[in-house]
Amino acid sequence: MSETDKEKKKGTFQKILDKVEVVGNKLPQPVTLFAILMGVVLLLSWIFGGVSVLKPGTGAATGIPEEFIVVENLLTKDGIQRIFTSMVNVFATFPPLGLVLVVMLGIGVAEHTGMIAVALKVFVSKVPKVTITFFLVVAGMLSSVAADAGYVVLIPMGAAIFMGMGRHPLAGIAAAFAGVSGGFGANILPTGLDPMIAAFTEPAANLIDPAYTVNPLSNWFLMAASVPLVGIAGTWVTEKILVPRLGEYRPEGGLIVEEANNEVTPQERKALKWSIISVLLVLILVAITIIPSNGLLRGEIDPVTGNPSMQPFYNSLVPIMFIIFFVAGLVFGIVSKTIKNDKDVSDMTAKSMSTMGLYIVIAFVAAQFVAYFNWSNLGSVLAVKGSDGLNAIGFTGIPLLIAFILIASLVNLIMGSASAKWALLAPIFVPMLMLMGYSPEITQAAYRIGDSYSNILTPLLPYFPLVIVFAQKYDKTAGIGTLISMMLPYAIAFMIARIPMFVVWIWLGLPLGIEGPIYYEGTDAQTSHTIEMQQSETKELSQNTFYIEEDTE
Repeated sequence: MSETDKEKKKGTFQKILDKVEVVGNKLPQPVTLFAILMGVVLLLSWIFGGVSVLKPGTGAATGIPEEFIVVENLLTKDGIQRIFTSMVNVFATFPPLGLVLVVMLGIGVAEHTGMIAVALKVFVSKVPKVTITFFLVVAGMLSSVAADAGYVVLIPMGAAIFMGMGRHPLAGIAAAFAGVSGGFGANILPTGLDPMIAAFTEPAANLIDPAYTVNPLSNWFLMAASVPLVGIAGTWVTEKILVPRLGEYRPEGGLIVEEANNEVTPQERKALKWSIISVLLVLILVAITIIPSNGLLRGEIDPVTGNPSMQPFYNSLVPIMFIIFFVAGLVFGIVSKTIKNDKDVSDMTAKSMSTMGLYIVIAFVAAQFVAYFNWSNLGSVLAVKGSDGLNAIGFTGIPLLIAFILIASLVNLIMGSASAKWALLAPIFVPMLMLMGYSPEITQAAYRIGDSYSNILTPLLPYFPLVIVFAQKYDKTAGIGTLISMMLPYAIAFMIARIPMFVVWIWLGLPLGIEGPIYYEGTDAQTSHTIEMQQSETKELSQNTFYIEEDTE
């Protein structure tokens, strides 16, 4: 079939995606784009410097003197000094940078010894193609337990799995990225996000009811139930839209990649067996540090569960993943004879770092841009203006919850930090919906849905440049437009799947999680507590809620 005939057979949606890709790829390369955006932010901070909005949680209604969020002009003497004196620290503390480099050290050994390739051959030979896609998307969602490690580990693994099956590797990248980022927050297991979000919800609820408490696991049931739904939606998009659109993979030589040879030699099987045993031993050692209440990776007593906190373990997951990959690769290399001495190990780690050169450059300019954007307060002012506009529309009940999901997803395009967005939105929408009879937990759940599916569309996501680097390994022409055009169908599908599920959940009256009611049953006496108690709670909110934690999605 000729290219002309293929073009005629394309549907309207496919043509729209093609246009998105063409337009997006006309944008400058990521390094140049972020450098331009740095200049745009500086210019906007100068133009709108002094523009302000009322900080939520202050003003006559709360009994606290009015405070304002003001756009800061970064082109003043103080601003320019801050830019130059903070440049090195901003780069060194950019959240994705250390995570990526540490994990890649371990992955480098596992990759260059051949362990990952052999493991994938075995995996591909045992699992049906459609099942692989489903589990790849689901694995992306579950990876949020390990903070942001899914971006570093699972996305390139998705490409390798698809390529090993003779399919287009960009489809594997897209499916994994959709699960890791588009399904953000949906998880069968509790994650560090749960207590962090609840810590902002509770003080916002205290504006109406000073005695109200929010359980960190109050959204657990809804988030866990979302996992298979998002997995099915992601699988459908991959198989029905993306794989047909990408077609057969042709590398630079122009040859179609045939089904990979999945034969594994006896020596490789033996090496893989010992590699798996070594991983199990590492996992046993890790279990010893977390199962006992006094384990090395257990923290202080959690007031909710009454048991020592798991937070030290969650914070250690990236180093643990490094150790797992490093040990697995080392054992495989020794048994398979691909590692003969310590120099081989050093060379393998060096090779893995050499492939990250472009990402390090992108991370430098991206870190500066994100810092300028935060310092200027442009994102905070835009978020408050947008939420105020939604409030002025006059929506009530479920339509307001749905509208709130949509506004959260739009704000998500300009602010990458989950805590930053919720710190600004919670004091507005949590009290407003409590007065309409909806619980703080349902408002929090609505926010978490909105703060997920649009992640995969914004170049402001800290890991967006990294995903482009992964894509360019297989397609040198891949750019921002390529990635957005691939991810747009996932964003639409996840939105269509999760919002109706949310509405049905409310209609059925199911609990959102542990101590996660849908409706707020406060009495008039509760909503008109003494002004002294409200002032005490709102002062704490003013001091704590608007602390912007440097988290990523």
